[in-house]
This record gives sequence, structure tokens and C-alpha cells, in this order.
Amino acid sequence: MDVMNSGWGSRRSKTRFAPTSQINVTPFVDVMLVLLIVFMVAAPLMAVTVPVELAKSSATPKADAEPLTISVASDGAVTIGSTPVSKDNVVALIQELSNGDTEQRIYLSGAKDVSYQQVMEIMGLIDAAGFTRIGLMGAGN
Repeated sequence: MDVMNSGWGSRRSKTRFAPTSQINVTPFVDVMLVLLIVFMVAAPLMAVTVPVELAKSSATPKADAEPLTISVASDGAVTIGSTPVSKDNVVALIQELSNGDTEQRIYLSGAKDVSYQQVMEIMGLIDAAGFTRIGLMGAGN
């Protein structure tokens, strides 16, 4: 009896079951496709809408007022729009220009060499007066 053909195995059968270093991605792709289909079907069902008939109104929507711009110059001078104002009168002029509306948008900007403390003083005055919509502006191009 020949050792190569003994029935206990041959070289050919040993290489057939040898481990390989390749990753089988087919099961991974199958799972991903099933999840994709599940989410595609479930996504429209998650957007629940309730039909509501709203009342009709003849009122016109409130137009947003033009925001107030406050600038602090490098020497500490404060201007609202193009009107120069002292630090003590900033709040009074803002209240006058906004007609007492504390929801008025206010944009605050400072020159590049003005101290941060000066800008924060003005912002603190505006905030203490009850104005809540204060934004800081940066320098343009």
C-alpha cells in the first residue's frame, strides 16, 4: 500500500481545510442590507402627524424691527447707530429707540484695540436693563 494513497489523508486534503487570512464580509453585508431595509420601512412610520385645523386670523405678522447696533471705539466712545452717546445714557437711548421692547435685537461691536472690559461694561448695562437679545459682532473683511 502506498503511503500517499493510504486513505488517512493526503497533501491535497490538508490544504483544503487550512485556515486562510481573508475576511469573509458577506455576512456583514447581508446584515447591513437587512438593517437598511428595516430603517427605510420604519422611518416614515416614525413621523406621526396629527391633522389639526387652525383658526383663521386676519392679523398681520409682526415685522422684526431693525436691530440696534452699538459700537465702542478704541478711545471708549460709544455710538448707537450713528449717534454718539455717553455710557450713562446708553440704556436710556436704547429704551427710547426700542419703544421699551426688551426683545429688541442689539448688536454690540468693539474696535480691535478696545479693551474687553469696556465692551463687557456696555453689555452689562444693556443686560441689567432687561434686554435679552444681545449679540456680539466681529470685524468684517
